[in-house]
Formats: sequence, C-alpha cells, structure tokens
Amino acid sequence: MVVRMDELDRKILAELQQDAGRSLDDIAKLVGSSKTPVWNRIRKLRDAGVIGQQTVVLDAEALGFEACFFVLIRTSEHVAEWQAAFLKALRDRPEVQEAHRLAGDIDYILKVRVKNARAYDAFYQTLISEVRVHNVTALLSMEEIKSTTMLPL
Repeated sequence: MVVRMDELDRKILAELQQDAGRSLDDIAKLVGSSKTPVWNRIRKLRDAGVIGQQTVVLDAEALGFEACFFVLIRTSEHVAEWQAAFLKALRDRPEVQEAHRLAGDIDYILKVRVKNARAYDAFYQTLISEVRVHNVTALLSMEEIKSTTMLPL
C-alpha cells in the first residue's frame, strides 16, 4: 500500500534516515517546521507502517564480527514443509542479517556476519544439520564498499 506523502513528509523521513536519535526540535529546524506538526507527521507515518522498527547501527568490526559471507543456496526441495523448516532455521540464527528468495539459478542468498571463518563453519554445520540443501556456496566479502538502509526519497 502506497501512503500519500508531501514534501515535508519526505524531508522528515530523510532526516530520520540520517539520524533517528535527533530531537524533535532538531528535526523540525532541519525541515523548516515546528515541533508539533513534525511529531504528528512522524506518528502518522508510523501508524501507516512507513516508519518501522527503530534501532541503532552497530559497528560489526568494532564488536569482533570481522567476517561477512554471502551464502548462495540451491535446493532441490520445493515443498512447504521444507521451506517452513528452512525459514525457521534462518530466523533462529542471529548470524543471518539478511535472507532473500531469488529468481534464477540460485534459490536463496544470505548475508551472514560472524567473527571469523571458524564461526562461519559452525553456522554452516548447524544449518545443514537442520535442513537439507542441494548446494551451498559461501563468498567472503573482502571489503564493504557501501552499506546503507537509506531509501532514495
């Protein structure tokens, strides 16, 4: 469902994407409005589902999570029971930061953040013990060039 928004809504969202921890006063000044209308619009956007969960972005490397793997998964299983078990396995693994079902030769791609290659192997061994997969290819990211959650408003 597309929500009707005006330019002020977009400015507010852009500022929230930059830093959702800013005060309402600061956001209001940055978008050229006052505090109450900004608060009302944020509440409206949250109620409409445009604004979801608010979190903080942590520095993975500073916390010791130095390895990022992109895991390509092919399966020969295409039944609901397998998919339910696979999705549960992914949801139960905090190492999985993203998971996407794909069109094409690869069925799924995962973004897995771990401390090192040994930790990835432990993740891999646990995953394949929980669900049967046809083929798994793990690609180690050598350098993160760009990572953002910001949408181009």
